[in-house]
Amino acid sequence: MPVLHGERSPRRTQKERREETIGRILDATIASLAERGYTATTIGEVCRRSGVSSGGVFRHFPTRLDLMVAAAEEVSERQFVNFRAGLEVLGGLEERTGADATVRVVRTCLLLLRKACRAPMNAAWYELLGAARTDPALRDHLAPMAARYHAQIAEFGRSLPVADRLPPTQFDLVLFSLVHMFDGEAVSSIVHPQPELEDPRIEMLARMLTGVTSRIGSDHER
Repeated sequence: MPVLHGERSPRRTQKERREETIGRILDATIASLAERGYTATTIGEVCRRSGVSSGGVFRHFPTRLDLMVAAAEEVSERQFVNFRAGLEVLGGLEERTGADATVRVVRTCLLLLRKACRAPMNAAWYELLGAARTDPALRDHLAPMAARYHAQIAEFGRSLPVADRLPPTQFDLVLFSLVHMFDGEAVSSIVHPQPELEDPRIEMLARMLTGVTSRIGSDHER
């Protein structure tokens, strides 16, 4: 309903104002990590990008380390939102049957996984992983979050239409092998992109996985 002349918009609650401020801070942190890197993502830079004072930032995140871990958590949550939205395209594919239809479903899942790894915000996650290699405090704080993130990936992966073609343990092995491969592809493409290999790689993987899972699935049923 349009706001009539002279009417005031409803006042936001304290909770709504708090959530909006935190969202701006996290948006600014993720963007800075992706664009400028871990070292350059200072509290001052986050304040400049978000329009929130340093006191406002520290009110919600007592230390810079707390802010970095919260940014990593936010990236993981947004990745799942995006991936769920992307999986809506599988609806029509799942209704089809036959080997070619299965290849198409697997191909679509692979493309979504690659897209997630190459999402601009995921660069923030890679930046934090790189910094954690030589920053023990960051590593210690990220480790529990990363464990939860990987557990969520496994749980979500098992909901995919191709997951029931493999025993759970073997499916997790395949899933994380693919995740790590696409992570490496995303990072290496920064300095050595090989676009001519991208489509053939997806096609090769889709057909290999379809064949392998069919054989393993049949053996498992027996």
